[in-house]
Amino acid sequence: MNGCARRGDEPAGLQLLRRKKVGVLCGGWSAERPISLRSGAAVAMSLRRMRIPHAVIDVTRRVSEQLRRARIDVAFLAMHGPYGEDGTLQGALEMMGLPYTGSGVLASATAMHKPTAKRLFQSAGLPTPPWKIVGAGERNPKIPFSGPWVVKPASQGSAIGITIVRRKSEWQKALRAAARLEKEVLVEKFVPGTEVTVAVLDQRCLPVIEIVPKHRYYDFYSKYAAGGSRHIIPARLPRAVLKKVSELSLAAFRTLGCRHLARVDLIVPGQGRPQILEVNTLPGLTNTSLFPDAARATGMDFNHLILEMLRMSLRDAGRKTG
Repeated sequence: MNGCARRGDEPAGLQLLRRKKVGVLCGGWSAERPISLRSGAAVAMSLRRMRIPHAVIDVTRRVSEQLRRARIDVAFLAMHGPYGEDGTLQGALEMMGLPYTGSGVLASATAMHKPTAKRLFQSAGLPTPPWKIVGAGERNPKIPFSGPWVVKPASQGSAIGITIVRRKSEWQKALRAAARLEKEVLVEKFVPGTEVTVAVLDQRCLPVIEIVPKHRYYDFYSKYAAGGSRHIIPARLPRAVLKKVSELSLAAFRTLGCRHLARVDLIVPGQGRPQILEVNTLPGLTNTSLFPDAARATGMDFNHLILEMLRMSLRDAGRKTG
């Protein structure tokens, strides 16, 4: 779909959306604000290409007032991080009766809080690396599994605040880095292997992407800097492993109760079962983001992807009221 210029070539739903006003919600005040603004700008550009009326809303703590003033019909969430991805904003939209893209309140909150998500994975029999919660003020935490360890804030994204600890002398620096963002810290066993991610769109898995970061792991630079990582589609894994990775990703998506879309991050060890790391309910939509890459691998361009997300939100809103 390129520009949707000719009416005969226009996909279903586009004419309906041209009679509505889309609010692109982005920004906010989390540590991921710059990435959210980039995602929002990409979505707004796509809506302009498709001639869909829209307003870009840089979310503040007075978001309900902003939404009423903008008089939107549907919210496209290009938010990342706390308050935008953790169910808070979703709750406000539910109270206002506005359809929105992405998962609902409970799934958003559950996925964002990594310890809760991992408990649910374990209850469902899904593999995830060993982990423990420690307080940010602990000087010498007792960890029941050997290192190296991944130290990360319990409810952040975009690899913000993450440190890989290989020696005990590095603990304090790692805990301080995580504590600058929140008091609860997740310590996870570092599992070496192939980093992969699976985009799930409306209950189906898109091709598995292998991530080859320029740095030693998929950090903030690797995620968002041009040339920071290579995305290989499909991942260079045996067919049976690719199938297993997709099965686990869809199971994680359903276990958390996600809807519309999510991106599931996993690690595939050289030997053994793939391990689920986390589920991102509002994955990035920048020019270096993984979700649009996965969609393109199926022949779905960025405009089509954005349109699909909006159609799903209106479809589900219709089910609630129908």
